[in-house]
Amino acid sequence: MDADRHGLGGVRRRPGAAAPAPDREVGARRVYVTENGSAWPDTVTPDGTIEDKDRMAHLEEHLAAVTRAVAAGAPVAGYLAWSLLDNFESAYGYAKRFGLVHVDYATQRRTIKASGHRYADLIRAHRAAHPTATSSP
Repeated sequence: MDADRHGLGGVRRRPGAAAPAPDREVGARRVYVTENGSAWPDTVTPDGTIEDKDRMAHLEEHLAAVTRAVAAGAPVAGYLAWSLLDNFESAYGYAKRFGLVHVDYATQRRTIKASGHRYADLIRAHRAAHPTATSSP
């Protein structure tokens, strides 16, 4: 996996920082990719759906990288999108949205965004292609 680009835990190496040695191994029996999300402007359409094509592309790109890493032998045991719900974010407050589910802060109504539906489709497709895969550690 290209850890400089895709990182583990959503953390990327600072530009100009020394790259890890090419033969260095993760040293873990299992790797979980966590908090791998991004803030993008969400568009609520007149019919109430939320189109978030940039977040969907980000999600698909990172899941493809995880798939390549697993095919190359990386011990990836899980991937978690950040975040399920739009929420208060420590650096941006409510100004930026990270969730797969849109939250109307005034009413607390939740609406699954296009990226949330896409993520569910990708999970279903993975389960269908790998029926013996397990989620237990």
